[in-house]
Amino acid sequence: MRALRSSAVAAVAAAAVLTAVSGCSGKADKNAADAIAIKASDDKCEVAKTSFPAGDVTFKIENKGSKVTEVYVYAEGDRIVTERENIGPGTKAEITATIKKAGSYEIACKPGMKGDGIRQKITVTGGSEKAEKKNPELDKAVAAYRTYVQQQADETLPVAQKFADAVKNGDLDEAKKLYAPSRTGWERTEPVAESFGDIDPKTDVREDGLEKGQTWTGWHKLEKSLWDAKQITDEDKKLADQLITDLKDWQKRVGTAEITPTSMANGAKELLDEVATRKVTGEEERYSHTDLADFEANVEGAEKAYDLLKPVAAKNDAALAAELDKQFAAVKKALADYREGDGYKSYDTVGQDDRKKLSDAVNALAEPLSKLAGAVAK
Repeated sequence: MRALRSSAVAAVAAAAVLTAVSGCSGKADKNAADAIAIKASDDKCEVAKTSFPAGDVTFKIENKGSKVTEVYVYAEGDRIVTERENIGPGTKAEITATIKKAGSYEIACKPGMKGDGIRQKITVTGGSEKAEKKNPELDKAVAAYRTYVQQQADETLPVAQKFADAVKNGDLDEAKKLYAPSRTGWERTEPVAESFGDIDPKTDVREDGLEKGQTWTGWHKLEKSLWDAKQITDEDKKLADQLITDLKDWQKRVGTAEITPTSMANGAKELLDEVATRKVTGEEERYSHTDLADFEANVEGAEKAYDLLKPVAAKNDAALAAELDKQFAAVKKALADYREGDGYKSYDTVGQDDRKKLSDAVNALAEPLSKLAGAVAK
């Protein structure tokens, strides 16, 4: 789970389409000269230009505050259309995007990476014929990825139900055994799952990510009971049923998610960021120490998106595709060293030197993966 999103985010909102592109060349380089500056601080979110025409837009973000921040662009109804997380104090980041539809949007800066953020309304005007052009190969990739994310949701429910049943039966050992497998489909498609911002806080939030007044539910609440408290309470049994209810909601709605070639590419990068900032650190599965299973699922999901986009990416940037092939193989090889039976070693047995090796492998992949969206958008 990444930084907590506002629970007020609507599931399906305006038909506006904004596709984020990271590391673009060509068109994006041209647009960089006209980039819109965003100065984020602990109490301000200053956007240099609040009205601009549809088409390619580059946002150059500077964090002038003392806290790590993130910047979101929201469409009507608080639908998350693009974002950049983990922007450290005194650092800069860039988001290049294609906004295909005119309409009202909001930019939110979130110091501390929590809450609704400090918001600035923006207006996108006009239209862009170029933005509406179709690429059959990319359309095919999107269709295949949409099938994949639905399949992951469909396959998650039976396993999650077994996990929930074990909790309700008070079977501590069986629940522990099924905990990590019940999360695999979610972890493979996490960026799509999180686009429904009201589901993620119910199912995958950690205790330190709770908003004021929010009731803790979902996997990690049950994880704490199973491994830390080492007991299953009547409340946990009710939470197991609630988890299934929320996952069924995800399963039903995932087919309506807005998916574009660049959202697939940037989603792959987000999955690697999840590994780098939460799995490698041991932060995500702090009680069960099943982080390596999550790690594997995140990498598998990122590679799936890349494989579907590769035919176009390789045509546009053969060197990038070759590097991505190399680095995906390296990450999977590094992870394989920690295999144990049908799963992975408990992450609390992985020393700091080994964690550093895993981190280095992930970072070596994340850098070229940040350019994938640019390659498919050429």
